Amino acid sequence: MLRKIGIGIISSFIILTVVAEAKAEVKFKWGPYLRARYEYWKNWRDMDNTQLDNRSFFRIKTSLWGQADLDEKYSFYCKLTNETKAYTYFAPSSSKPSGKTEKGLRYDINEVVFDNIYFDFKKVLDAPVNIRLGRQDLFGYGENFLLADGTPNDGSRTYYFNAMKTSWSINERNTFDFIYIRNPKDDTYLPIINEDKSPQNLNTTDEEGYVGYLRNRSIQNLALDGYYIYKREDADGGVGYQSQKGIINTIGSFARYDFPTWAIKGQAAYQFGDYGANSREALGGYGYVEKNFKDMRWTPTAKAGFIYLSGNKAGTDKNEAWDPLFSRYPWFSELYSLSMAAETGIVDYWTNISAYCAEFAVKPTEKTKLSLNYYFLRANEQVAANTIFSGRGKTRGHLPEVRVDYALTKSISMYVLAEYLIPGNFYKNDDPGLFVRTEFQIKF
Repeated sequence: MLRKIGIGIISSFIILTVVAEAKAEVKFKWGPYLRARYEYWKNWRDMDNTQLDNRSFFRIKTSLWGQADLDEKYSFYCKLTNETKAYTYFAPSSSKPSGKTEKGLRYDINEVVFDNIYFDFKKVLDAPVNIRLGRQDLFGYGENFLLADGTPNDGSRTYYFNAMKTSWSINERNTFDFIYIRNPKDDTYLPIINEDKSPQNLNTTDEEGYVGYLRNRSIQNLALDGYYIYKREDADGGVGYQSQKGIINTIGSFARYDFPTWAIKGQAAYQFGDYGANSREALGGYGYVEKNFKDMRWTPTAKAGFIYLSGNKAGTDKNEAWDPLFSRYPWFSELYSLSMAAETGIVDYWTNISAYCAEFAVKPTEKTKLSLNYYFLRANEQVAANTIFSGRGKTRGHLPEVRVDYALTKSISMYVLAEYLIPGNFYKNDDPGLFVRTEFQIKF
């Protein structure tokens, strides 16, 4: 409690100091946010109709944000977020989603948390350097392949990182970002309103990281990025693929080249370090070819590609499993991001996958978009046989997806998403998995 009070006092002091020194009229803006979802999960974990793991529930996320621009160089941003859940069905054999009572499973009024709270300092000392200090989202780095969600264990409630980001504009076509990240297992830095008796887990363990990210746009139509990421995963409280202390060094590059109606893009990364007493070495990446048909009716777009994430090989003293670092989120599939928990012990832990992908989208109206996706999934390494996995095959299965988006206005949108997994011989059982979501969103 004293630590939280101290943090509040220090934060207030910093705000007042910056405001006093700005010597300019403060410009303030704010806005609400609402996201209402219904979700249905079937056989999301085991592809077995006889095992009760189905779920049906509503989830309502609300946020309130405000931004104070003190002058051209200084600004302050804060956002509070809550997500409540109302369960229409929760399989009796499944574990509870929170520490609340059985009655609480029917309607879980959850915590109000500081989703974002940070300061922006621009052109520090009149140099081409900007600093963002505090709780912030980190999107837009290499298509979110390794940096996306700093709080994966609370689902899509929040994505934030406790971080300091320094951005250096080397010249008009080159920038370099350095980021320090510190993400604890649960929120120990800021107060939580209506906190559960059991704190909401945000990560599997305490995590720390350093990121160096270079963007190069020197060649016309070519985006070329290079990066180094260091991550430390503690062992305290860890489970599954994070049950032991991990040190992961990742070196990689992202590239995209745009032609008039075509584009090619890809990313490749190499990991090395330690996992407990063993060394680790892994590879991951993807490649895509994109095509747009701007002159055709409904402006179709098509994309085809391949994804590779190495898996841990049996019988070696080295860990070859790809570590998704800070990208444990529904990357290309909501359903399969959940299903990874049966294999890795952790939801959204992308590893041991080869995927052939085909995506097609059209816009029947200015406000409507229809997307059809297909993934053929394989495992690079077999896993030991148990009640879920066969131990004899590598074909994960076929995964078609359908999504319809509709934008009522710039601020109001909705979509319907359905994913259907036809399991292969990687699984012991062959009952299909299903994920359905409807969403209504208002944002300002």
